[in-house]
Amino acid sequence: MQSPEKETRPELSTMSVQSVPTFPLRSIDEKAIPLIGFGTAEDPFGASRDTLKETIIEAIKLGYRHFDTAAVYQSEQPLGEAISDALRLGLIKSRDELFITSKLWCSDAHRDLVLPALHKTLKNLKLEYVDLYLIHWPLSLKPGKHDFPFKKEDMVPMDMKSVWEAMEECHDIGLTKSIGVSNFSCKKLETLLSSARIPPAVNQVEMSPMWQQKKLRKFCEEKGIVVEAYSPLGAKGAVWGTNQVMECDVLKEIAQAKGKSVAQVCLRWAFEQGVCVIVKSFNKERMKQNLDIFDWRLSDDELLKISQLPQCKGYPALEFVSDDGPFKSLQELWDGEI
Repeated sequence: MQSPEKETRPELSTMSVQSVPTFPLRSIDEKAIPLIGFGTAEDPFGASRDTLKETIIEAIKLGYRHFDTAAVYQSEQPLGEAISDALRLGLIKSRDELFITSKLWCSDAHRDLVLPALHKTLKNLKLEYVDLYLIHWPLSLKPGKHDFPFKKEDMVPMDMKSVWEAMEECHDIGLTKSIGVSNFSCKKLETLLSSARIPPAVNQVEMSPMWQQKKLRKFCEEKGIVVEAYSPLGAKGAVWGTNQVMECDVLKEIAQAKGKSVAQVCLRWAFEQGVCVIVKSFNKERMKQNLDIFDWRLSDDELLKISQLPQCKGYPALEFVSDDGPFKSLQELWDGEI
């Protein structure tokens, strides 16, 4: 996916309210993806379950149209209820105005469990289809539980070929408009692409100014895979988060010079790299600020300073590493991309 600032990039369409730009996915029947998504993962999962519906309704009022959930987040049901209420209240005229992403949890990453898992997701969301369905991680867990953290002895290798075939079937029968992956390295994408009938449309990975994923972004652009950035602000305060982004002096200096927040600088930077960002704040003012990144830009000097920041992955995902599991080291999990 090319940078929004390059002339070679396809013309962006816009959505209502805050006019969030969109980018087309692979094929004609797939809906364009809004380049800012509203994330619903929090630490611990389900912590704001009772108030999440109202937060999502507020997000729709502000202009968010892309919502990111997952089976393990415990946010599918509140999101579904919010969509129903938004339709009833006239905040949106049709479900088709929204772009909904969910993810297959590792305990369902088995050939015969993918379709039932998506059916359960759709029941939770009260929808007939999702716009994007992702494999959450490139490994499987023993079937039965949707827990995080999980027992390391429950980790088993994923049969990537057969699981992806089941994902393709979900696409074929119209339960998801697009299929993709999350937390896949270049090497794991190569393995998947070698047998895939339908290539992944998206790879959702950690990305921020402090973890810029240059190699992976180049690979994905060459293969026609859209990169989605999670934790673009570092997910400060979460178990998978770090404060290194929001406390970065270079980013603070740029923000002060621009009269913007550090968060806005991070999101604008990601937009200028040509990626989709998943941003999560349940604070109304910050939710609004996170959409205010499209009518200004970073200078070449500012972009250069950001490109030279020391790189450090915020979430190494040690939970997925075990001497007895499919990945015995972080190097194996990320194939050296760490």
